[in-house]
Amino acid sequence: MKNSKTINVRKLICLSAFLLSSAFLFGQVNFSGTWAFNDSKSDFGGSEFRFAATSLSVQQDAGVLTVESTMPGRDWGEMKTTSKYNLDGSVSENPMFNSSSNSTVAWSADKSTLTITTTMTFDWDGQNMDMKTTQTWKLAEGGKILMIESVRPGMDGEMKTTAAYDKK
Repeated sequence: MKNSKTINVRKLICLSAFLLSSAFLFGQVNFSGTWAFNDSKSDFGGSEFRFAATSLSVQQDAGVLTVESTMPGRDWGEMKTTSKYNLDGSVSENPMFNSSSNSTVAWSADKSTLTITTTMTFDWDGQNMDMKTTQTWKLAEGGKILMIESVRPGMDGEMKTTAAYDKK
């Protein structure tokens, strides 16, 4: 009799753990979709440099966020880059120009906001230099708008921008 109670308690504990972990995993925001840049809802802090993709194609599964960015390229063409970010917080390496970048992600406590911290090492006059940027992703207007707040070094200190994207 005691053994069957022990087994039932174990089953109950296992079931509870499964349900809690499922709620935890499925409770996070999903940024998947095709997104078009919205200039009127974006804020570049008066900067004449608008370093933002014209469109994003985002795929998110339980372990990886994949982002294909389309930006204006040379001769009125388009330049596409694809970056993948591990959602478990482990380091992701992505190509960036003639170098690579290392990124980590962190979810907010309520799983509504994702922060991507990226470090890029590049050669500047024979010296290795690191540039650190952060992007904070969140959805607005019931998931119709993707807001990406970026902080990066600028000529006069930190440069903060917000790029807005409409879901297509």
